[in-house]
Order: sequence, then C-alpha cells, then structure tokens
Amino acid sequence: MSTNSQRSTAMTKGKTIEEDEINLFNPAILDRISISNVVGLFIRPLRSTDYEKGFLVLLSQLTDVGNVTKEQFLNRFYSMKTAGGYYVVVIEDTNSGKVIACATLVVEQKFIHNCSLRGRLEDVVVNNNYRDRLVPFYENIGFKRETNNANYLNMRFHSENTTEQSHL
Repeated sequence: MSTNSQRSTAMTKGKTIEEDEINLFNPAILDRISISNVVGLFIRPLRSTDYEKGFLVLLSQLTDVGNVTKEQFLNRFYSMKTAGGYYVVVIEDTNSGKVIACATLVVEQKFIHNCSLRGRLEDVVVNNNYRDRLVPFYENIGFKRETNNANYLNMRFHSENTTEQSHL
C-alpha cells in the first residue's frame, strides 16, 4: 500500500478520528467546559469531513442553505480555520455517524473596552428528531424552556444588558 493511500488514526476523547479529518479549532478548548456526557452523543468541533455527516442538511432545518458543494464547504471551512475566531461546535450521534446539533460562536476582536473580545452565538440548531432527547442536556447547561416561543429554549445571560440572550 502506498503512503498516500494509508490513513493513520488518532484518538480524541476515546474516539478514533482519521488523519484527514481536520478540526476547525483545537478540541481541547471544549475540555474547559463542564458538559455532562450523553451516551451515544459526541460533542466536538466542526470537522472538514462533516459535509458527508449531514452538517448542511442540519443547517437547512434552521434556514435556507443553498446548493453548497463539497468544494465550497471545504473552502469556507479552511477560510474560517485560517481566520480564527470561529468556533462551530457540533454534536454527533455516534450510532448513525450524523451531525445532529450545532452552534457557532463568533469571537470579534475590539479596540473598545480595553481591547476586549465580543462573542456572538449564531446558527444554533438541533435536528427535529433529537430535540426531545437533548432538551434535558441543554437545560443542564443553563438553557430554560420559554413557552409559546418558536425558539423553544431560551438562555438569559447574567449581565447589565438584559436584552442580550440566546435562543435554541
């Protein structure tokens, strides 16, 4: 077998990933967050191989994605990786191998407020078939149910600005 066709593997949190699976950001960042594990679900950064795992199909449950080719996906992925400041977190169902939830944290560098950073949570979506299963998980990390709202979970941040909030 030639060296080009061989694929080496590495272990990440007990899960084997192929060498050509590139993470959008260092997965060790997620180790800092206290997240309880849910059996059969794997929380990780977006990977270059997630086009095949239904990432864009999932996003289409949130909004119109368009007809994005694999080449376009990879171009955007590497552009975001190079730029930095993009943290797309996905939840993969390890049984089906599909991406079933995602959220994007975009970190903006500011000159104001002593060269601070500002983060925005965007593109939060959970596959329709998994929402009931993941509601307890999201409530465990601070999201609260908001009745009579299409975005049925809501998390208020404790800050001076009470208008800033995130919906799931």
